Amino acid sequence: MPAITEPKLITGNANVSLARSIARRMSMHRGMSINLVDARVERFHDQEIFVEVFENVRGEDMYVIQPTSNPANDNLMELLIMVDALRRSSASRITAVIPYFGYARQDRRSKARTPISAKLVANLITQAGVDRVLTLDLHAAQIQGFFDIPVDNLYASPIFALDIEHQFKGKLDDVMIVSPDVGGVARARELAKRINAPLSIVDKRREKAGEVAGMTVIGDVKGHKCIIVDDICDTAGTLCMAAQTLMEAGATEVHSYITHGVLSGPAVERVQNSAMKSLVITDSIEPTEQVKACPNIRIVPTAPMFAQAVLNIWGGMSVSSLFETDTLIPIYESLYPRA
Repeated sequence: MPAITEPKLITGNANVSLARSIARRMSMHRGMSINLVDARVERFHDQEIFVEVFENVRGEDMYVIQPTSNPANDNLMELLIMVDALRRSSASRITAVIPYFGYARQDRRSKARTPISAKLVANLITQAGVDRVLTLDLHAAQIQGFFDIPVDNLYASPIFALDIEHQFKGKLDDVMIVSPDVGGVARARELAKRINAPLSIVDKRREKAGEVAGMTVIGDVKGHKCIIVDDICDTAGTLCMAAQTLMEAGATEVHSYITHGVLSGPAVERVQNSAMKSLVITDSIEPTEQVKACPNIRIVPTAPMFAQAVLNIWGGMSVSSLFETDTLIPIYESLYPRA
């Protein structure tokens, strides 16, 4: 068996631009060209997925970059079939790099006779032959326990902290972090501690599923620049309603930092017409042209962090070091230069 010399990256069709960015960033770190493995991931006329790898991967350390975003089922099947192709080609180790883990919101039984789909997806990924999973901001931390293989869950909050310090330089005393619901308090508190900002909560009241009857702000937001923090923005209805509620409560500005911009249906139009001054998302999900064209949506890159995480896994080093803002400062220096 040949010696494993360099990590090898392969991607499906879900987020090719992110995969290329990770490869470029790894090339900078290694001082040599790291390219995506030459392969084709196509569909037959009946939409069956076909994968062919054109390079020798025997004995190699493989990293499959594929978020399971919309269309979730197609992208998940691409991931599983790519992994099977690599396993049958005698790859030494396969790490699934899943920037956005689809089905994560189905992490428990919410009522009788419902599935726990996140566990099912974890079983599928494991049985396909994945040795390790690298992901970002899982909707529920307990999903890591659904896998019988190691899971490295990265966090966007260190990147968001850098961005907030850069965007609100000299105005951090006016910033207040806001959780859009009680369930997201831990995430919001963690970011608030990073930038030494106060915390408030928008409490939702629902009369029936899918409909928000009213919102109440817990905390004094008057005169503050409010930053709503969450992991997923889907249709943006609740987010835009929370922004309007904060403005009515006396906030001077409302911004949002959301890890995964699902932004389905009327989301982009809602954001554009909302009280939010800006919505900041990561590129964990490939942004559509509509998202890119929206004037108050800004995208921060995750490639520098994922590239370093892949190199750390390949080199047998700690990934948890990337949980700290100080560790990411040199990695993101070109975006957020220090004085």
